[in-house]
Amino acid sequence: MTETDNRPFALRKYNAEQLKTALYKMHLIRLFEEGAEDSYTRGLIHGTMHLSIGQEASAVASCMPLSDSDYITSTHRGHGHCIGKGADVKRMFAEFFGKEDGYCHGRGGSMHIADVSKGNLGANGIVGGGLPIATGAALTAKRLKTGAVAVCFFGDGANNEGAFHESLNMASIWKLPVVYVCENNRYGMSTSTERSTSVSHIADRAAAYSMPGTTVDGNDFSAVAEAVDTAVQRARNGDGPSLVENLTYRWRGHSKSDRNRYRTKDEIESWIEKDPIKHFHSQLTEHGILSNSEADAIAEAAHQEVQNGIAFAQASPAPSTSEVTRYVYGAAQA
Repeated sequence: MTETDNRPFALRKYNAEQLKTALYKMHLIRLFEEGAEDSYTRGLIHGTMHLSIGQEASAVASCMPLSDSDYITSTHRGHGHCIGKGADVKRMFAEFFGKEDGYCHGRGGSMHIADVSKGNLGANGIVGGGLPIATGAALTAKRLKTGAVAVCFFGDGANNEGAFHESLNMASIWKLPVVYVCENNRYGMSTSTERSTSVSHIADRAAAYSMPGTTVDGNDFSAVAEAVDTAVQRARNGDGPSLVENLTYRWRGHSKSDRNRYRTKDEIESWIEKDPIKHFHSQLTEHGILSNSEADAIAEAAHQEVQNGIAFAQASPAPSTSEVTRYVYGAAQA
């Protein structure tokens, strides 16, 4: 008889190096976005951005069961998904800065980063825009028998778009290998889910499309990892789609233009106390996987990578005005 392993799922599923890498990516997301925010404040980045500070566990844990041959589609709040799927921070910053070395050669900016080599089919400025794209990628994987799975990240606001219902219905009918991951941060712009959505949990809507629906604490790395891993394995086995709802919270406003008057200071601070990075760090140290010195080294390495990324972006050449339409599909076809 063996003793029952009572450790959280992620600590049973993944080895120490994988877990430390996950923590590193969570730090990298946080520091990347803080670096981007600072660069915007100093006038180095123009336009706008949508930060996911406070949602790092959802992004990284959801990508744990995926390989480069699997797909993700992302959202306007997608920097964490990019890093979770293995994006190069230098090229992400270059894209932010509108430089030629960026993922989209500086043409896309914050909301349109894609890295097909890692299976990242791109962020999307259209609310719910990634839902049909992920469904199409899953259809391709099934028809070509590649074994790939598509994970579609979307926010709570997108669950009231027609594309949500159409995509889930189609995926269920055809048993497509896709996992729909709703990052429910409680607000679509300034409108709370209580005012916009008729069900208590968005995952409850899965029942209408004959697929499993699971709601978990989106700030608990292990809880997210378990829910998404189960859904990915189900999809890979040919049993069709699933809906996973990660309950989380964005610490910043909707975008840089958001004055944040619809939330109380107490509400925001109560969620900051649920910091997913600190929670995961505590789990790893509690179970003897991570020492304090290793934790400090991980945080410092992430900080250095971000600083190097900003320096790379500043040194990268700007696109030539004579090639303004190059890499822009619609303009190139005109």
